[in-house]
Amino acid sequence: MTDSASINLDQILDQLGQVGVRLAEMDAAEGAAGNVSVCLRVPQDTRVLFPTVETIELPYHSPELDGMMLVVSGSGRRLREIADAPLANLACILVEPGGRAAKMFTSPQRQFQRVTSEFNSHLAVHADRMRATQIPLHAVLHAQPIYLTHLSHLSAYQNEKSLSQRLLRWQPETILNLPEGIGVIPFLMPGSAQLTVETKLTLREKRIVIWARHGVMARADESIIKALDLIEYAETAARYETLNLLANGEGGLSPEELREISKYWNIQQNIF
Repeated sequence: MTDSASINLDQILDQLGQVGVRLAEMDAAEGAAGNVSVCLRVPQDTRVLFPTVETIELPYHSPELDGMMLVVSGSGRRLREIADAPLANLACILVEPGGRAAKMFTSPQRQFQRVTSEFNSHLAVHADRMRATQIPLHAVLHAQPIYLTHLSHLSAYQNEKSLSQRLLRWQPETILNLPEGIGVIPFLMPGSAQLTVETKLTLREKRIVIWARHGVMARADESIIKALDLIEYAETAARYETLNLLANGEGGLSPEELREISKYWNIQQNIF
């Protein structure tokens, strides 16, 4: 578990850059697609890197985040460019008392007008998790991996139980890392209040959710790298499933084998 004393803003910026590059390599963040945020219970000193400050209204009422800081990607920015120019692509946001407004700290190198249009969903998920726990850090990542997004267009994969059963059968690592399964939300307007609420509720029980016909959102208590790991596991499973569909095959670990794996590793799951 990460502790507050070990959290370093430079390290967070570096990890955000790594995530952006990896998502681009996966074809999961084309153009300006995808967005990232990290919420810190104890704010970092931003004065050197992000000296410019302004007051903004938050798109989601977040009193649970009072006094906390979020590092967030800018709207319209390419995640793959964070690694080379973090100050141009990121903002630090300090939530004010009441959770309706915040101070936004940016760099003179800033290349965006506002932070991501999905910030309402990020805020809701962060607020829900920080309220329920005392973790010092929480990360949220939205991306558009090809195989997961494609499968979410097919009616057979729009049910949480059946989708999880189909995807988690391909590798032992998948059930070990996603024992609660993968959530699914039917298509809702991107950036809408309804999508925000449904995402918050789904990620309360799960750590990754598919936004049907849109992409995925993952969360992690340890780091943004851990959220990326979850997307990689799920996307690899979706690729196996796609190959199986193309081959008209019947592959995959059996329910009995998956129950045996779960028992051996003391994994609590109710998918198989």
